[in-house]
Amino acid sequence: MPQITHGPFLVAEDGSLTPHRQPAMRFEWRGRGCEATFDDGHVSLTVQAGAVPYTAERAEVRPGAFAALGEMAPELPEGWRLRLLPDHRVRLEAALPRQGDVTATALVRAMVAFALALDPYLDRLESAGLDAGRGAGGGGGAGRVKT
Repeated sequence: MPQITHGPFLVAEDGSLTPHRQPAMRFEWRGRGCEATFDDGHVSLTVQAGAVPYTAERAEVRPGAFAALGEMAPELPEGWRLRLLPDHRVRLEAALPRQGDVTATALVRAMVAFALALDPYLDRLESAGLDAGRGAGGGGGAGRVKT
């Protein structure tokens, strides 16, 4: 049986997914936009974890926020990376090796595991004063699952 096209995927008879174009599943976790993608070798998961407050808004919080980012980066699980973007948004990324064919179930399983593993890091960022609202998603929208 030939593969059928379903959105950005080609679906084989056994249910395995092959990217037809760069696929992405987007969801929200704790009000933050998350995204899951995959290629030949990895499943990549990202979250807009928050943003360092602007000096004009909360200058007193900035030193502690930057210190928290520096302390957290080496403590992340293997395959995870913390990125501070030029606009001071904070992104957490995870690259997990693919194990066999990617099915919808396997992709959702990876998304749930990522979201649950995020919680202690999001708690730390919030405690350090990072703004969860700026650039962090929110509001749902097409193609998003609110959790």
